[in-house]
Amino acid sequence: MTPLVTHILFTTDLSKNSTYALRHAAGMAQATSAKLHVLHVTEPLSEDARITMQMFMQDKESRENALGARTEYVKTVLEERQKTFWAALPEEDRGIQEQIESIEVVEGYPAEVILRRSKELGCDLIVLGAHDHGFTHTFLGTVAKRVLRRATIPTLVVPYRAD
Repeated sequence: MTPLVTHILFTTDLSKNSTYALRHAAGMAQATSAKLHVLHVTEPLSEDARITMQMFMQDKESRENALGARTEYVKTVLEERQKTFWAALPEEDRGIQEQIESIEVVEGYPAEVILRRSKELGCDLIVLGAHDHGFTHTFLGTVAKRVLRRATIPTLVVPYRAD
């Protein structure tokens, strides 16, 4: 029988819970010998934010540099979180890191980008973490709900853990 899971898309919002979700994604990749794709989606700036930037940064090059710095900052944080995560694993489990096929930071609307990239990468499973929003919101979060509603492949939502 051919493996059911050959490519896993792990999506991170860079929150503390996303590290817990990565443990699940890495464990599943190890158990199935699947390739692991790591994705962070940065939401586009709102129109109000863009107008404000234009008002205070009238030089187009300065605005473009600021937007580029935003993306580079997110890439740096993602890279640091990845290093910390892998360093904290027991030595015998660090080989899973070799199964990482891609690490991406993409600008767009998270649910749409997650679904699109899962298809483009040929993923069989999406893994993402839930949020803890307190009493006024459900534990899933908007992105997880949107992905679950529209996903055509199995999707694992790892619950929030306070510890």
